[in-house]
Amino acid sequence: MSYLEYAVKSVPSGYRKIFYLNWPVAILLASVAGVGFLMLYSVAGGSFSPWAEPQMKRFALGFVLMLAVAMVPTWFWRSVSGAAYLLTLLLLVAVEFFGTVGMGAQRWIDIGFMRLQPSELMKITLVMFLAAYYDWLPARRTSHPFWVLLPVIIILIPVAFVLKQPDLGTAILLLAAGGGLMFLAGVHWAYFAAVIAAGIGLVSTVLQSRGTSWQLLKDYQFRRIDTFLDPSSDPLGAGYHITQSKIALGSGGWTGRGFMQGTQSRLNFLPEKHTDFIFTTLAEEFGFVGGVSLLGLYALIILFCVWSALVNKDRFSSLLTLGIALNFFLFFAVNMSMVMGLAPVVGVPLPMVSYGGSAMLVLMLAFGLMQSAHVHRPR
Repeated sequence: MSYLEYAVKSVPSGYRKIFYLNWPVAILLASVAGVGFLMLYSVAGGSFSPWAEPQMKRFALGFVLMLAVAMVPTWFWRSVSGAAYLLTLLLLVAVEFFGTVGMGAQRWIDIGFMRLQPSELMKITLVMFLAAYYDWLPARRTSHPFWVLLPVIIILIPVAFVLKQPDLGTAILLLAAGGGLMFLAGVHWAYFAAVIAAGIGLVSTVLQSRGTSWQLLKDYQFRRIDTFLDPSSDPLGAGYHITQSKIALGSGGWTGRGFMQGTQSRLNFLPEKHTDFIFTTLAEEFGFVGGVSLLGLYALIILFCVWSALVNKDRFSSLLTLGIALNFFLFFAVNMSMVMGLAPVVGVPLPMVSYGGSAMLVLMLAFGLMQSAHVHRPR
């Protein structure tokens, strides 16, 4: 027996679980959050208020939440996954009647100490429910049409509510995460080929609906598509955000202008510099090297999650971990693609870096579930 094994076994059983945490993921999350604190301090002109200090408090609360969730056995999360999904669905319904309006959208519920965005919570409870569903379903039935239809309905119901808010970015993430988990669970590839073909047809229909009585998207969403295709067509209007974002990205060069020296953010040319477009502030101040370094931290988090899922012999735990890793990947991939002009601007924050309470706490809750799966895996 090694000294480490002896030290672990000498600790009372109630506290021993702390040693089984996936500590590389916890440390990497803290590192990414630290980058976020640094950038929020910068965009505030060298001040911890109004963004960096609240974000630090939320991360501290989120880290404690992650540890608390990690200590709970995985069987408990499996058993409450259906109830969690239904409760989140009820919160989405409540948004329609009691939601708080912000920036032209009704997406939040005011719970006193913070504004909760139920669509953020749905990203996690949807993964939990689908993981429990495929853990319960025999493998031979995974690709049967009836058993494929049920998870599709489970995915589309919250997507419909989120689209009504309207929140196209979150709706896309829910579809992608749900579909990705179905693929990882073993659903036959032919279903996904059919969905891709239908998606191409849907995009064509959406574009043709513009200006008609049955228009399928809001006018501002069509303007985002126009901006994505040709930002220079309206550089002072709909194309302003992405134009200023590209200027900031380009001005950073290889090593950046230096901490708190970014002209686009300091002179307030860059919109939403503390939320959706915070990556461009980082790229302007720390350049290509800084952007790739952050991307490397994200990639390491994904790799450690995938490794944890691969060594886990419990199907629910493995699918839950992969679903959370997929969600996390979609978060930063969509945000970075958006601010670089590779995807339409859909309002997706940069995980652990952008300012926001709901997104931070929900992500830490998600990684708490991943840690629970890792701590309680069969040994």
